[in-house]
Amino acid sequence: MKRLFSFTITALLLGMVFSQTLFSQEGKKYKVVGIGFYNLENLFDTINDVELLVSEEFTPDGPKQWTSDRYYEKLGNMAEVISRVAIDVTPDGIAILGVSEIENRSVLEDLVKEDAIAGRNYKIVHYDSPDRRGVDVGLLYNPKYFEVTASKSYLFSMEDTSFRSRDQLVVSGLLDGEKIHIIVNHWPSRSGGEKKSRPKRNAAGDLSRHIVDSLLNLDKNAKILVMGDLNDDPVNPSVKEHLRAKGKESQLEEGDLFNPMYKMYQDGIGSLAYRDSWNIFDQVIISQGLLGKDKSDYKFHKAKVFNNNFLLQKEGRYAGYPLRTFGGGVYLGGYSDHFPVYIYLIKEAD
Repeated sequence: MKRLFSFTITALLLGMVFSQTLFSQEGKKYKVVGIGFYNLENLFDTINDVELLVSEEFTPDGPKQWTSDRYYEKLGNMAEVISRVAIDVTPDGIAILGVSEIENRSVLEDLVKEDAIAGRNYKIVHYDSPDRRGVDVGLLYNPKYFEVTASKSYLFSMEDTSFRSRDQLVVSGLLDGEKIHIIVNHWPSRSGGEKKSRPKRNAAGDLSRHIVDSLLNLDKNAKILVMGDLNDDPVNPSVKEHLRAKGKESQLEEGDLFNPMYKMYQDGIGSLAYRDSWNIFDQVIISQGLLGKDKSDYKFHKAKVFNNNFLLQKEGRYAGYPLRTFGGGVYLGGYSDHFPVYIYLIKEAD
């Protein structure tokens, strides 16, 4: 934590867009940390796990022809993206990153060894979840910034159904000595249609809300980050009503969460594209303990979507969309169908 990057107002002006009312005195120095989420889009190894529905596709003899060469190219691409997120402000890049669509812990162990990010010494928190497709969520963190003190996997289920989906991963720890809680999600998809599948995401929102309430009952000022691919936008009921995440600080009531991605959605900014429109399913949502002008401890500063040009498909019908690993069954050698999202937390330097 001693090397958390400190920057002056001058450096901020050069590297970020910000509200000048937030920094009232020039010459103040702040510590900054980037925390984000990235859907890695089917990061599978090449070994067939017969208990998983999709695993056989991602084998050398399967329909994806998922060879070691393709697997390691995918790892390299994912590491390249992660290496660039948040470096506009901190040379160490993203300090804490929730991830989804990973097959198991071993693919994360391979990922953090990739040259582009190996020097950051990322550590892993992961639990196997009961998702039938075989994809889990996880957390990567730089131990220079964050110390894990506890973690737990909350299984997601729905009463009177056999439906199984990803767990919700809760990681608690110390960020520069300050306690924070991170809830990593990958809510049920819209398979079968948005309306028909909506109850599943509403139930996932209820589970996240239950976890948030449990943390707030222990500390009403708890610093909580709810992140993930929610498969819904900030305006959908699962997020706005069941999770109780709002887009305007002035509208927050006790216990409500603040969703900095709400305004992005209204402005047409997205983390994935579908049928020529943008959605922002990938979100980082925060509790009110991370809001306020008193920067003597870590507070929210800014949210961003990492949508650099190299991540875009350059030609064809889907020009401008995220460049995927596969498109229409054809190997493209790209990255993911989602962009990473992240926020900056800042506090006054000593």
